[in-house]
Amino acid sequence: MSVMNEKKSLSRAERQKIQLRTDIIETASAEFAERGYHQTSISDIAQRLGIGHGTFYRHFKNKRDILDHVIDDVSSKIANTLLNENAPGAVNSLDDYREQCLRISKQLANIVRDNPNTARLVLLEATSIDPEMTQRIMGFFDWAAKLVSAYMEHGVKLGFFREDLDAEATGHVIVGLIMTSALSFLRSPDDKAMQKRMADAVLRILVDGIGA
Repeated sequence: MSVMNEKKSLSRAERQKIQLRTDIIETASAEFAERGYHQTSISDIAQRLGIGHGTFYRHFKNKRDILDHVIDDVSSKIANTLLNENAPGAVNSLDDYREQCLRISKQLANIVRDNPNTARLVLLEATSIDPEMTQRIMGFFDWAAKLVSAYMEHGVKLGFFREDLDAEATGHVIVGLIMTSALSFLRSPDDKAMQKRMADAVLRILVDGIGA
């Protein structure tokens, strides 16, 4: 069944339930970003959304349950960006890799732009919530670095990256560059000129800096 047909088959009550879950997650993300995770209560989330506590608990166990859903959602969006034509082994030349980098850059930028509260939570606060969440966030960054390393290894194998490239270390460096770009956007979301300059600088590093 296609996604469109699946949506059509849902009852009105089911669609409303899905929408309310989405609204709760988005509202919680905004509250976490504005107040801080520890300072945000279920009452704050419910009041901002205009629902009762009972309604909240029909959808989520507690505040931490929402946070896990937030992290799951952004992780899924990032992972989906790196599939198909953007997968590590999808290109065979430096020019194709350049175009791939441009696509990925735009899609990641859209994720941050469309979900600034989530990005702020993940990058600035999540690692201070508790040891388990710290481990989860750091694990996600390690996963991202390993995935980027696969792009590097593919390019070295096909000869369009420098043969002496340290793929593993470069993967971690590139993840750091992406995080810095995201933080810059969160700090100055209206500074389009700086965003363009940083995007161009990162692209030059990703292509010219390691190209054979």
